[in-house]
Amino acid sequence: MITCTTLLFVLCSVLTPALCCNWLKHYHHHSNNSLTLIRLMGGPLMDVMSPVPFPYKFYKDIRNTNETQLVFVRDSLKHIFELYHRGNLSSVAWDTNHTHPFLQSIHRQTDELSQCVSHTQRADRRLRKYYRRLAKKTLYHTGWSSGSWELIRKETKRHLDHLDLLVV
Repeated sequence: MITCTTLLFVLCSVLTPALCCNWLKHYHHHSNNSLTLIRLMGGPLMDVMSPVPFPYKFYKDIRNTNETQLVFVRDSLKHIFELYHRGNLSSVAWDTNHTHPFLQSIHRQTDELSQCVSHTQRADRRLRKYYRRLAKKTLYHTGWSSGSWELIRKETKRHLDHLDLLVV
């Protein structure tokens, strides 16, 4: 009897995150909301190239694994949130009334995805290094200029588009 109870407990603890992840059915709705809000924040996205190349390889590598895809999406959204939340937004040229709802949307997605994956799982360190480099070479080097924030907004939209394609 103890072995059956133990087996049942182990199965429940392993399957609970996967079964409780009904939120993934609604992910595209929330992702679309974030994409809409980032477009409403400002005018057309600028054509300037980022000093940090877009990490297409990360997205290509992550497509092959299902469980780590969710960790990658969660951690990417967390890094995006930190870019805006910890930054000096005083020089932005966009409508700041849309910034808070955008950050709330990103934060909600991060929280909900955290319930779908183990808390001990971490995405590749390369992802964290990429976002640090992006902040350093755009925001820090320009003193948080309006143009650097527009570049961050452009790169954020690119990431949100690619993340949306990962969650099926």
